[in-house]
Amino acid sequence: MSQCKYDLEQRLLQFAVDITHITEPLPASRVGNHVAHQLLRSGISPYPNHGEAQGAGSPKDFVHKLHIGFKELREFQRWLKLACRVPLIDPPDRTNALIAKSDELVRIFVPSIRTAGKRR
Repeated sequence: MSQCKYDLEQRLLQFAVDITHITEPLPASRVGNHVAHQLLRSGISPYPNHGEAQGAGSPKDFVHKLHIGFKELREFQRWLKLACRVPLIDPPDRTNALIAKSDELVRIFVPSIRTAGKRR
């Protein structure tokens, strides 16, 4: 049995790494620090929540952890759009790849949550 090249755990890990790279150069201003903190918190959270879901004690807990990861991804997208609009990230098109990755991850989480919810 071969391992999938892009399994979800690895994608979430790489997404978290990418976020650290984009937040590190944000300005050390009140706004820059706050937005960087929120980007890091919401963008990295899906990775450990996915791990928590894998170790869930019940199907209900599994769905709950996946749902947290989904909500954090959506929140991350909003913070990233704000960072582009201010602009805190120069040039803003550096974020296009992260927005695309977060959209892909959301599209993975949604059917997983629905499928697991139906199995409960």
